[in-house]
Amino acid sequence: MPKMRVLTTEQYNVLHHKATEPAFSGKYYQFNEKGVYICAGCGNPLFTSEQKFDCGCGWPSFDAALPGSVRMVPDYSYGMNRTEVCCANCHSHLGHVFDDGPTPTGCRFCINSLALDFLPRRRN
Repeated sequence: MPKMRVLTTEQYNVLHHKATEPAFSGKYYQFNEKGVYICAGCGNPLFTSEQKFDCGCGWPSFDAALPGSVRMVPDYSYGMNRTEVCCANCHSHLGHVFDDGPTPTGCRFCINSLALDFLPRRRN
């Protein structure tokens, strides 16, 4: 079983109740440090800073996830047809993925900052 971390109320609502943080409010939206984004719920590595891009949607966006790090789940809530992105380790809700990304992958992983923590790249 994955080791769970202490969460804020806001993080708990996103990760376990599929809430969404307000657009343009997240700490990682315009964050440009080099390193790895991990699941706030269990610490599973999810995305690298090289996969991040600014699509202007208001949430951190990535064009790919680390292999095996996430699972995709059909999401028909609110009358929409979307694909939910969950942590493959602890199954927490992270956000959604869309097929309208501008990079060669064509993917836009739209992820809540509250679902993420960040590990900076070590400097030599």
